Amino acid sequence: MAELLFETYGVPSVAFGVDAAFSYKYNQQYGICNKDGLAICPGFSTTHVIPFVEGEPVYRGSCRTNIGGYHITDYLKQLLSLKHPQHMTKLTWEKVEDLKMEHCYIAPDYFSEAQLFQKGTKEAEHKTRCWQLPWVPPPTEEPPSEEEIARKAAIKERQGQRLREMAEAKRSSRINELENQIHGLEFLLQQLEQVEENDIAAFLSDTGYVSRQEIESTLVKLTQSLRKAKGERKVEQAELEKTDASMNEKYPLIHIPDNMLSLEQLKEKRRQIFLKTTTEGRQRAKQKRVEEELEQEKKNQEEEERRLENPELYVEQMRAKYKELSEKIDQRKRLKTNGNHTNGNNTSGGVGRGERLNAAQRERMRLLTTAAFDRGKGEDTFGAKDEDWQLYKLMSRDNDDDDEEMDENEAELARISARLQEVDPTFVPKQESGPTQSAAEIPRVRPLTKEDFQIVLGVERFRCPEILFRPNWVGIDQVGLDEMTGVSIRRLPTKDEDLEQRLTSSILMTGGCCLFPGMSERLEAGIRMIRPCGAPIKVVRALDPVLDAWRGASVYATKLQFPQQTFSRMDYYEKGENWLRRYQLQYTL
Repeated sequence: MAELLFETYGVPSVAFGVDAAFSYKYNQQYGICNKDGLAICPGFSTTHVIPFVEGEPVYRGSCRTNIGGYHITDYLKQLLSLKHPQHMTKLTWEKVEDLKMEHCYIAPDYFSEAQLFQKGTKEAEHKTRCWQLPWVPPPTEEPPSEEEIARKAAIKERQGQRLREMAEAKRSSRINELENQIHGLEFLLQQLEQVEENDIAAFLSDTGYVSRQEIESTLVKLTQSLRKAKGERKVEQAELEKTDASMNEKYPLIHIPDNMLSLEQLKEKRRQIFLKTTTEGRQRAKQKRVEEELEQEKKNQEEEERRLENPELYVEQMRAKYKELSEKIDQRKRLKTNGNHTNGNNTSGGVGRGERLNAAQRERMRLLTTAAFDRGKGEDTFGAKDEDWQLYKLMSRDNDDDDEEMDENEAELARISARLQEVDPTFVPKQESGPTQSAAEIPRVRPLTKEDFQIVLGVERFRCPEILFRPNWVGIDQVGLDEMTGVSIRRLPTKDEDLEQRLTSSILMTGGCCLFPGMSERLEAGIRMIRPCGAPIKVVRALDPVLDAWRGASVYATKLQFPQQTFSRMDYYEKGENWLRRYQLQYTL
């Protein structure tokens, strides 16, 4: 430091001193401490204890520990970061330093104080401090008023009416288009009756059709489409007879006996029978599908009428039906899940296969498991014959029925869910989860509240300053603040009990860490534990533990003998830094 001050900045002279000594001498002027005493200074990075005899410091008896306010702040920052990892960016060094000086205190008995917080007493709640971080509450959605609900219902009704009008217009256009096509085909058939048999191919070449059967088949399809567009459900008998007649004309060999046909005609007859059966099957399936669509459309219209009559009752009924189907599907899934054990006694609450089979199924299971040993001699030959595999078919029959019923329930549940999402904005569909997914694996998200933006200081208030008395908590294997006084007294050159009593009867605390509440009481109790019984002990705090060291140095610098006790730049260049190392400052205030 001398080299930097003299050679770089060119200062004329320098005087070095100890902050604890300056503070002790300054407070001695005001009668806070005696000429004989101890100065305890827990500073920023170190803690010193300096004995004073006849007003002068005895540095041979001083004691130092490498712990101070820096370590307390760092320890508090670590504890709060572990406790609130989501707010690590808010826990800056400066803010933690402010929290330390504002909320930390020294506990008279650490373990008794910790038990209060462990038990959660009211006293512990009273001592807990909370730092509220900036938080803006989310806007609360007020329930819509009756006027708003009526307005939205009117808008939705107008939209529905407009959609119905558009659908009706589209349906009318489709009906007109189909009717025009049917009239055209009927007119074409009428013209075709007037054409001779030899001129039919030439007549149809310009129309795009090949034969009369193709025209009649197209006419039947258009008629069915027209009937579907009009919403007709019953098929007239005349049209069915007409369709049968066209089918008979298209497959003429079907009704002819086999003994009247040649080998080629028999092959053609089998082909016509196959084609007719396939065509009829497709027509029946299509007709069934049309009828199902018409039935579903009728149900939708009835549901819409019920909704318009009483919307609240309709939504309540739909929710009840949704809940019933959902529980039914979940129960079937649980029944099919055997858990982690093959005997059905699983720990997840599910029911195993053996517990859900009825009497007939259990009997078939018994036959299946014992079939290998029913043939005698205990020889396992099951599966060698084809009839053995009929048991598997019997076992899977009921399972297939269950799967079909489950698919129907899931389809109905999906329809009700979609309908509820349309008519009820507050409806939230149930999230599907796999059979092996537990409730703990389902992510749960809750809105952030005011408590989520709070830094709570409980045991940290007295746990962090406690390292002044227990440095080993932060990995520093040295004595605490109270034991340092005993070490300093033992280091004095002379052993005088009277002097020791005078030293302990005037102990001055200085430094920033002395501002913690409870410091003087805890230090006095700790020193009393290491001193003889009845020894006088008095611990006082400096007038201003932070600035008294500066004030004492300023008073010292105003004295007339101060220039003679400084180390000048000339001394530095002439005597060198070795002389500076032997230089000792005399405190005369």
